[in-house]
Order: sequence, then structure tokens, then C-alpha cells
Amino acid sequence: MKPHSYKLRQHRQSCINNYYSVTTCTHLRTKLFEDFYSARTLISSLKHSDSNGLTQTICFVIMPDHMHWLFQLKTQQPLSSVIAKVKGRTSFLLHKDKKEKIWQTGFYDSLIRDEEHLLHQARYIAANPIRAGIVNNLGNYPHWDCIYLNSYEYD
Repeated sequence: MKPHSYKLRQHRQSCINNYYSVTTCTHLRTKLFEDFYSARTLISSLKHSDSNGLTQTICFVIMPDHMHWLFQLKTQQPLSSVIAKVKGRTSFLLHKDKKEKIWQTGFYDSLIRDEEHLLHQARYIAANPIRAGIVNNLGNYPHWDCIYLNSYEYD
């Protein structure tokens, strides 16, 4: 039997200017991002990826034990390399002097087919804290953003 991470990579494509939805979890589903500083550190890593020309973020939500990120790939680098940079930067900033693992190995990704799928995925991602029962209104959740902010009602 092949390892689980192989199944995640089996049909993965990395094409510049394609849109991807990525989900990645903390190690052992630890609720690391319940901590405000930790969640904002991860958000700064997403913004760092954008400012370095690797990605253009469409939408994200940082949940207590995982993140959802919808973005356009803006580099020839493989998708796995871009995700590794975000995870690595976040790990470094949060645990400079520690060796403990904060991320689960691998990630789940989905190639976005068209604009309708892009909008649907953005709405799905942004509404995650509501579906999880963390908040009743998305405006009360601090760790998300979406370029379609005024396009939908999320509550």
C-alpha cells in the first residue's frame, strides 16, 4: 500500500496562473491557531507569499487547527514548494528555538475549474467558521479575508 501523502500528490499539477484551493492541518490537529498571535503569524506568511510574487490570495480562513487558502499561483515553482514556504516561514516565526512540529505532513489541494467554481469555493472557505459553530456571523471572526467581501452574505 502506498503512503497517504503519495495519494495526495498523485494527480497534482502546478501551473502558473491556475487557481488552487489548499487545506492544511496542524500536527495532531492541535488547536494552535486559537491563539490570536499564532493565527496572525500564519496570515502574515500568506501575505508574504503574495508580496514575493508567488501567489495572489483570493480568500483564506484560519481555523483553530487548520487553514483554507484559495489563491492564484503566480510562479513556475511547484505548488508543493509554495506551500512548504508558507508552512516553513510560519513554523520559524512561531517556534524559532523549538524543534516541535506544528504542521501535518502534506496538504489537500483542488484545482479550480472556472470562475463559478472559484466563487463557490471562496464562499465555502469564508463560511467555514460559521459551519464549525465558532461564530454566528462571519464579521465576528478575525482570521479570514476574501476579495469578494461585498459580493456575498456569509451569515
